[in-house]
Amino acid sequence: MGFEGNSSGGRGGWVGIQSLLRRKEVDSDRTKAGSGHHQLAKDLSVSRLIAIGVGSTIGAGVYVLVGTVAREHSGPALTVSFLIAGIAAALSAFCYAELASRCPSAGSAYHYSYICVGEGVAWLIGWALILEYTIGGSAVARGISPNLALFFGSPDSLPSFLARAYIPWLGIVVDPCAAILVLIVTGLLCFGIKESSFVQAIITTANVFVMLFVIIAGGYIGFQTGWVGYSVSTGYFPFGVNGMLAGSATVFFSYIGFDSVASTAEEVKNPQRDLPLGIGIALAICCVLYMMVSTVIVGLVPYFAMDPDTPISSAFARNGVDWAVYVVTTGAVLALCSTLLGSLLPQPRILMAMARDGLLPPFFSDLNKRTQVPVKSTILTGICSAVLAFIMDVSQLAGMVSVGTLLAFTTVAISILILRYVPPDEVPLTSSNQESIYPEVCSKDSSSIMNDGEISAVKPLINKEVNQEKLNEQIRRKRAALSIASVCIGVLSLTSSASAAFLPNIPRYIACIVGALLLLGGLGMLSWLDQDHGRHSFGHAGGFICPFVPVLPVCCILINTYLLINLGAGTWARVSVWLVVGVFVYLFYGRTHSALTNAVYVPTAHADEIYKSSNSVA
Repeated sequence: MGFEGNSSGGRGGWVGIQSLLRRKEVDSDRTKAGSGHHQLAKDLSVSRLIAIGVGSTIGAGVYVLVGTVAREHSGPALTVSFLIAGIAAALSAFCYAELASRCPSAGSAYHYSYICVGEGVAWLIGWALILEYTIGGSAVARGISPNLALFFGSPDSLPSFLARAYIPWLGIVVDPCAAILVLIVTGLLCFGIKESSFVQAIITTANVFVMLFVIIAGGYIGFQTGWVGYSVSTGYFPFGVNGMLAGSATVFFSYIGFDSVASTAEEVKNPQRDLPLGIGIALAICCVLYMMVSTVIVGLVPYFAMDPDTPISSAFARNGVDWAVYVVTTGAVLALCSTLLGSLLPQPRILMAMARDGLLPPFFSDLNKRTQVPVKSTILTGICSAVLAFIMDVSQLAGMVSVGTLLAFTTVAISILILRYVPPDEVPLTSSNQESIYPEVCSKDSSSIMNDGEISAVKPLINKEVNQEKLNEQIRRKRAALSIASVCIGVLSLTSSASAAFLPNIPRYIACIVGALLLLGGLGMLSWLDQDHGRHSFGHAGGFICPFVPVLPVCCILINTYLLINLGAGTWARVSVWLVVGVFVYLFYGRTHSALTNAVYVPTAHADEIYKSSNSVA
């Protein structure tokens, strides 16, 4: 699974491909000590992580989404749709929880994929997440101003200096309120993770109380009126099971946000214990709140009579509680502010992680000595989001937000399979490592230390004899790698053909059958093969262990790939432009500046011995 040194040089196409496949070493005290990077402040506890997770997940969508999905897809079965979507999101949460506790560094899915899959996929994930958080933060900010204006009488009643204005010679509608809110949140994030997480905890708590008000007050009204929404003649599943499942696919995106917890991994006091708890409890709270709110609202008003724009406040108004609109609007504003915090928080940390690895300029990895926050990255991303929120209606770009998240979810699930069956068995020695360990060798020409991908000075430490046990292990790893590839190809073929309604039936059915066979064959082989013993020593031990491997991550890959395929051609066309830009950035900067340039890989079993030997010499 390793690659020869000088893997990113310019000596032919194969070397270029190797640069996409090179993987960095998993977190360890040794790598952190020798990285030369300042670490982020460890100030986050379980309660702060829960606040970040809930605050980033529960946005204003719940105040709007319940009406649209109930009217068009689920009907009274909206609660079941939220439950199924919550279970699907939990699959990704389990995978995140194990990787976050094993590899507690900034970068989230980018970091995990760099360790398990390779530099090319890691760059793709990091670049897509940058787009997601930028557009996501801007879209959330644009949604705050009309809700905030309701306190002044109507959606267009904000004071003139905050109100939206049409610029005729540019043909755009500017939103100064959105831009100012983004800059305020950016300033808050610059003060430190402890301060910003405390503010988010307060906002999230207030939002949860608003949702509890909706549940309790709505439940009381429902018992008084007899739950008319559940008495409709069309029954509990007016659109059938397929409609309910379509509703689940729609509301699944209301669970996006818990991955923000993983992005703060380096700032957690006890990551092995706190990160899995923070991710799991946050997702459970969101699922319960979503289900309870939807249970109440679809019971107060028949699904076909629900207002698609303001379902909750209109449900109370229909029952004579007009003042509840102010409570619900308060909840929507608080939810949007909390989501804005959650959208702007992870992006500087992903930029910082990519800069640490040399894929972006060092500017992005600078930490403020007092606040221990990447202030430069935070300010830059905040300004970009503020400009976008000011000049552009990003609602039509909302689908692009889902691409980064679903790509990350899919890659994290694949990383779990790699971790369990074919974890990296070689460790990169970067140029700086080689100089510190073998200065007398590295002072010579770099080509003189290479001999078929090995360091001659390391040869005495590496036993080349391959006995039968090692041969069997190599065969098992090859079979496992092929099985993981079979699962991925099968999922892509199955989901693509199942969603390609424009194709004739016979080719679609053939492609579906082939994809299903590849998927089931790969899954069956993984279930039969033993998992790699090296998984026990991968990263930090003692944390959360993802259950039901390989079935759970394979289901996660299948669900997320299906959702990705069905985001629409327009969304993919817009995302592709951004990804193409990212390819050029990587080719002209990241590939040649990577910290793994000229890295040499040695077996993991000998890595500690090599470092001990170098330390004893020193």
